[in-house]
Amino acid sequence: MKKPIMQKLAPLSLSNKSMKTTLLPVIAISAVFSLSACQQTPDYDYLSGETMGTSYHISYQLPADADEAAIQASIDKRLQQINDSMSTYQADSTISKFNQLGKDIPITIDTDFAHVLDVSRIVYQQSGGAFDPTVMPLVETWGFGSTMTVERLQSPPTALEISQAKALVDFESIVQKEQSIYKTKDGVELDFSAVAKGYGVDVIADVLRDDYQIRNYMVEIGGEIATSGVNNQQQPWQIAIDAPIEDSTVSERQTISAIRQPIHTDNQMYLATSGNYRNSVIFDGQRYSHTIDPTTGKPIAGGAPSVTVAADSVALADAWATALTAMPYHKALNVAKAQNLAAMFVVLADDAKVDGSDGSVSDDTSDDSIDDWQVVQTPAMQALRADKQL
Repeated sequence: MKKPIMQKLAPLSLSNKSMKTTLLPVIAISAVFSLSACQQTPDYDYLSGETMGTSYHISYQLPADADEAAIQASIDKRLQQINDSMSTYQADSTISKFNQLGKDIPITIDTDFAHVLDVSRIVYQQSGGAFDPTVMPLVETWGFGSTMTVERLQSPPTALEISQAKALVDFESIVQKEQSIYKTKDGVELDFSAVAKGYGVDVIADVLRDDYQIRNYMVEIGGEIATSGVNNQQQPWQIAIDAPIEDSTVSERQTISAIRQPIHTDNQMYLATSGNYRNSVIFDGQRYSHTIDPTTGKPIAGGAPSVTVAADSVALADAWATALTAMPYHKALNVAKAQNLAAMFVVLADDAKVDGSDGSVSDDTSDDSIDDWQVVQTPAMQALRADKQL
């Protein structure tokens, strides 16, 4: 079996080629419903498999004449196509070949690659560069692998080392001409780790809906989720959001909030969550995450421990959730409002009291709270949770 596609550092700035699959529980999101096959009603089925360094889980209403094996084979085939296109762990993938090329040498890309590149460019531009799929040189310079240590903050890279790495973080040097791309600077590389799982969820949903006319389903890859229709209780799907408690595990977690699929429009929902809380350290009284801000070249201090975004696709939600964790919390909240994003931040209660722009008390806090944690949401997320038209 071929190696899996790149994995997102689950709070990740954007990517980390050395990250381990054991980090996947960092995604602070879980389904309220059970994912156990034995608890599904007779007309719902459950599929799972491995992909992108993690696993996928699907709950769906099984059509009367459906061939379950054929459905899973179709899903696995599409996911392998994405691996072949965008896996940095696969030496013969399109993205790996591109990364090895010098400047001004074009390479043909497929539709999947082009779509993810387009999503990345949109969020890169709208986030002011906080989302940048060429950030890997900075991640490597800071030595942020699967864990972050205080020793690295005690002996950080020099200003020169950071400057040299930042020079290779240059999404503007990636040029697309129809179905090919090239770079205008040697040494620049792409890594779609922070958007690929979300796109994988979108692709699986497309297979269910378009190829098999399945309308009631939940698809999840590493915490990125798409839902449609109703669950096996004939109710809109509801997704639980975990409190960002350090050292919590999948089996020992506390739910702080939930987002129910809206009943208006097409009865679908696309969610992604990123979080910093399981990969951070305290140094000189300040908490730092291993998320790198591409605009400063340094780790984020004061970022939101958990951010959930709902968008028009899981790929878009995935990219935005990453971008918002790559900013200090108050800046991220202001950007999310300015971009009319449906975003939910889980922050310390003291941080939630101030909106960050003028020191005034925030009016975005919800009634969701647990221990020292408080949920802060944008107006668009408030509308989504209230089941109103956005």
